Amino acid sequence: MAMVPVIQIGVGGVGRELVGQVLGARAALEARYGFRLEYLALADSAGALASGSPLPEERILAAMRAKAAGGNLAASPAGRAIQSWDELVPDGPCIVVDVTAASGHEVPLADAISGGARVVLANKKPLSATWSSFVELTFGAATRYEATVGAGLPVIATLQGLLDSGDQVTRIEAAMSGTLGYLCSELEAGVPLSAAVRAAHQLGYTEPDPRDDLSGADVARKALILARTCGLEWELANIPAEPWFPPTLAGVSRDTFMARLEDLDAPFAARVAAAKAQGAALRYVATITPEGASVGLRAVPADHPLASLRGPDNLFSFTTARYAERPLVVRGPGAGQAATAAGVLADIVATAREM
Repeated sequence: MAMVPVIQIGVGGVGRELVGQVLGARAALEARYGFRLEYLALADSAGALASGSPLPEERILAAMRAKAAGGNLAASPAGRAIQSWDELVPDGPCIVVDVTAASGHEVPLADAISGGARVVLANKKPLSATWSSFVELTFGAATRYEATVGAGLPVIATLQGLLDSGDQVTRIEAAMSGTLGYLCSELEAGVPLSAAVRAAHQLGYTEPDPRDDLSGADVARKALILARTCGLEWELANIPAEPWFPPTLAGVSRDTFMARLEDLDAPFAARVAAAKAQGAALRYVATITPEGASVGLRAVPADHPLASLRGPDNLFSFTTARYAERPLVVRGPGAGQAATAAGVLADIVATAREM
């Protein structure tokens, strides 16, 4: 039985879900492929669970229970403080999994690849840093990153399959924020934007500061990853994102922003009404072509695939030389801890099979 070592960075909601899925899938993977996924280390921002050998399952589960209760890995049994997660990466083959939302991981991840590791990402930031970092991480298929764009949806695999088979992508249109999709559906149903944002915030659909979603920056990062996968040597500045709030609300505190949400109700109600008058639907759309990209609110015709979206579903439409008359469409839940973790696990399994 071959052992495939795994180092996981991040044990928040998605990270803990992933740990559960990895442990739950091990027996089936052993029977199907003849290898066993073994955690060598788990790391969070405070420390790590690591001993230099495969971690016992009961110790992993105890640490995950402590983490869910508000603890950290450094304080868990067999846990310890570390300076940086990259000190946990062994020499030789292993899989480094990054399910954080942290910045600055692109250099240590590239160093790990140089040392023989493979990488699996749910973290978008390493791939949306510089173009040169993207190339370092992805050259030779060293990194799998399905969950960076569509959670568990097969978006990157579909795009890479088109490109690898010689197709030419001429246009990608996508609604790829479950949070903003939910808001568009609520607006369409006549709910004021202020009420919709507060409801989304209470439901946990938004970041602690909803402006992190409403800025459009997350969608722009996803659009950049899609563009770079197509070979477009762009930086994040090449993809302007339309925010849902004016500059006057960008610099105020979160509480002040939440208190002034009613300021946005009338302008958004007017945009929804204007779209309906045209027989169209308002959607937050990323459009990518070889000539350029845009990210923002758009009135899409009623017969457009994006018009039928409801709630937090995502949709990706690929127009190519082969799919010129009718685009190839990938649609489904684009958010959620279980779906995202499943996308990461699928990448881990595919990487382990290659190894």
